[in-house]
Amino acid sequence: MKFVCSRHRGPELARRILDVVIASTGLILLAPLMLVVAIAILLEGGRPLFFSQARIGWKGKAFRMHKFRKFRADIGTDGSPLTAKNDQRMTTVGTFLARSKLDELPQLWNVLRGEMSIVGPRPESLAFADCFSDSYRGLLEHRPGILGPSQVLFRNECEMFPANIDAREFYRAVLFPYKAETDLSYYRTRTILSDLEWIVRGVLAVAGWRPVSMSPVENLVGQASGYPVPPVVSSAP
Repeated sequence: MKFVCSRHRGPELARRILDVVIASTGLILLAPLMLVVAIAILLEGGRPLFFSQARIGWKGKAFRMHKFRKFRADIGTDGSPLTAKNDQRMTTVGTFLARSKLDELPQLWNVLRGEMSIVGPRPESLAFADCFSDSYRGLLEHRPGILGPSQVLFRNECEMFPANIDAREFYRAVLFPYKAETDLSYYRTRTILSDLEWIVRGVLAVAGWRPVSMSPVENLVGQASGYPVPPVVSSAP
């Protein structure tokens, strides 16, 4: 039993060291860029500069995830937990941040604190806590992350919500199960090397690279009327 436990602790320790190295290096190197983003937000709409919201974390424990603010200052944390295409709450700077994913940079602090990992399932809003039932509860055994299979494949998630369909209902019925199955198929057999590959793929996706396996994901919108549970997209690096 001790041998089995030590086998699990080894990769986790290596992954944690990798997280700390990447997060601390990123915060130092990207500090000038983050300062520019903060100034742009301040000049456009004043404070707050950051958006902090409770998310579902490792083992189901809630934590506060941080982003640069994309919505108007008067929005707060109320309203839909999902961001739609051409969301009217978005500011001009926020639109740029959403497209470039620069709003995610403050999450490096969450990684440094141990609340998140560089690679892991996307932390969901508390509004979708009930989705983690039965077979999907296994996702909570992994520390949530900034990058990973579902983050890359669903990079443009806001464009996948069909018109005239309730976004929350569609997310619960189609997108969440699809993302959960895709992530579970990866995290059951993940390695440090495969995590590194997903980090590279995540950076490339932000730069505009389009995964070949995106076609099945995009077909979700066309199938939305019947709310099918789609097959899993391959998450192999």
